[in-house]
Amino acid sequence: MTTDPSESSADLPGVQDGFQRLWVPHRMAYLEANPARGGEPRGCPFCEAPRKDDASGLVVARGTHCFVALNLFPYNPGHLLVCPYAHVPEYLDIADEALAEFSAMTQQAMRTLRAASGCHGFNLGMNQGSVAGAGVAEHLHQHVVPRWSGDSNFFPVVARTRALPELLEDTRAKLSAAWDDHAA
Repeated sequence: MTTDPSESSADLPGVQDGFQRLWVPHRMAYLEANPARGGEPRGCPFCEAPRKDDASGLVVARGTHCFVALNLFPYNPGHLLVCPYAHVPEYLDIADEALAEFSAMTQQAMRTLRAASGCHGFNLGMNQGSVAGAGVAEHLHQHVVPRWSGDSNFFPVVARTRALPELLEDTRAKLSAAWDDHAA
């Protein structure tokens, strides 16, 4: 970005469209790793995460059948994923005992996020299959996205960019520390 107020975006190299750019080069790792976009196939991230230590796997909490982790590419700060350990693709495939824990961990994620971040609401969702928008279609996962009044301003809507005010490791540490305090 320019620091000279007399310099306009027309003076910057590249295609001119009247918008300043916020460069987010870390997103390229996601784009390049996606086989649908020509990347090399990788192992399942939801099978790999619980095999790592909590900080490296971004794991917030572990249960008997499921775990909760931060989304590596969050929509909002604190965007959590509730995942069964079993590598199953659809909600219909999850075992009954795992389903009960899956639901309980989703509720606890909501309580923890509300207490730790003061969010005003949530988006909950599961995209079943790549045609439905699942980035990892082969492993069931529930998104728990905290929302705040006014969090959708021009940045994500017009600039198609998210501004996240906290590092993932800081968010994971805060939510992990608060997790047990918000059990049902």
